[in-house]
Amino acid sequence: MDLRKTADQYNSQLTDKTSVEKLKFLAEQHPGKVVFTTSFGYEDQVITDMIFDNDIDIKMITLDTGRLFPETYKVFRSTVERYKKEIQVYFPPADKVEEMVTRKGPFSFYESLENRKECCFIRKVIPLKRALSGNEIWITGLRASQSDNRSDMKEFEVDEGNNIVKCNPLKDWDLDKTIDYVKEKRIPYNVLHDKGFVSIGCQPCTRAIQPGEDFRAGRWWWEQGSGKECGLHEVKK
Repeated sequence: MDLRKTADQYNSQLTDKTSVEKLKFLAEQHPGKVVFTTSFGYEDQVITDMIFDNDIDIKMITLDTGRLFPETYKVFRSTVERYKKEIQVYFPPADKVEEMVTRKGPFSFYESLENRKECCFIRKVIPLKRALSGNEIWITGLRASQSDNRSDMKEFEVDEGNNIVKCNPLKDWDLDKTIDYVKEKRIPYNVLHDKGFVSIGCQPCTRAIQPGEDFRAGRWWWEQGSGKECGLHEVKK
């Protein structure tokens, strides 16, 4: 499959389709090779509902870093209970986690950007690559307004690092529209959102944001100028 040609074709061909129609189209065109990654935030719960409620043949996976909030696991459980469908879990390689924590301690990510990126790579990027391997389309819950790094992203992009076409069906959604969808359909959501957590990742690396702060300010708040990304999503320069 020519990744660039496919992404460009879908960007022009699917403009007038709804998010659900796009997901159905992708599942039909790439049977068994479409995967959605969820971390159970507002955006991911919207896409989860679209996939599960419409019985779309898209694999649902999540990355368990070993450092998630208890509230995140509760949303995981509530989601499975509601839809009666499985969400495949991928863990980081135990030997690499053990070696890193033994050598640098449990909070090495606070000490340097290099250490933080190492932790993210081991706990997130490595299991993601395993989850995406052999697939052709990767569905994400990214929105363009989440950060400056994402402001110019397209709905269909090529992720060179994972050799896959990435689809961002909520690219043009704002936060209010996302929350309204979740509340109107009474979808399980992370209660941390009600406490000022807008972007929820690992517990030691996430805090609530204050009124007026940037959407990504609560992630790796001790860093300056790092781009506030973990390596899961390539940042276009």
